[in-house]
Amino acid sequence: MTSRAYLSELFSLDGRVALVTGGSSGIGRAVAGALARAGASVVVVARREAELTDTVDELTAAGCRAAWVSGDLGSRDGVRAAAEAAAAVFGEPDILVNSAGINLRPPMGELTDEVWDTTMAVNLEAPFLLGRRFGPGMAERGFGRIIHISSQQAHRAFVQSGAYGVSKGGLESLARSQAEAWSPYGVTCNTLVPGFVMTPLNARLASDPEKVAALAARTLTGRNGLAEDFAGAAVFLASGASGYVTGQSVFVDGGLSVH
Repeated sequence: MTSRAYLSELFSLDGRVALVTGGSSGIGRAVAGALARAGASVVVVARREAELTDTVDELTAAGCRAAWVSGDLGSRDGVRAAAEAAAAVFGEPDILVNSAGINLRPPMGELTDEVWDTTMAVNLEAPFLLGRRFGPGMAERGFGRIIHISSQQAHRAFVQSGAYGVSKGGLESLARSQAEAWSPYGVTCNTLVPGFVMTPLNARLASDPEKVAALAARTLTGRNGLAEDFAGAAVFLASGASGYVTGQSVFVDGGLSVH
């Protein structure tokens, strides 16, 4: 067997269907692109149609099979509608990536009910609802991959973690609960944990050069992350190569978490 054939057998996503929330920008867009280029048919779910169109046009121009669904993941009805619309495009997904997130971080003493509810709805409840919708079908078919995008704030409190950190801690617990339920049937459930990544979600911090430099200095690589740093890890976790990896938090952070 040639090396190309071996790697294709190990990591190819040919014939798989992936649903990526938040896939029109930042880490989600990089992950959607990586999965599509590895062979999956990808449905990108997000709110803004212009960014969705741009993402899918880029992928189709590269010869990938991709489509988009505009949806609001901030309500249960919105999540359900987006899930059904996405499943109607290429069929039931084999791979679910929950990258959509909201990053509202007022000081804890100023955290309102509205900010709390909105954060939990998008960052934690939507991944739960989507997992509940698609996880049992994956288990019935004998193959599935659920990948959540978490945060350092799931493990440590800094830069006003607030409700955001709570939601991401819950997300990693959700992955373990999903793994317990469905991994005996071929469905792995894991989280990718970024460091500080230069994405629109981190615009507030990115506007402060001193904080950006301080965060880079905390890594072992000497730089902050880029969205494309997640491509390889995402393809691994989505492929057959990761069949014995489940319930894990995989840090893609340049060593920030151990420095």
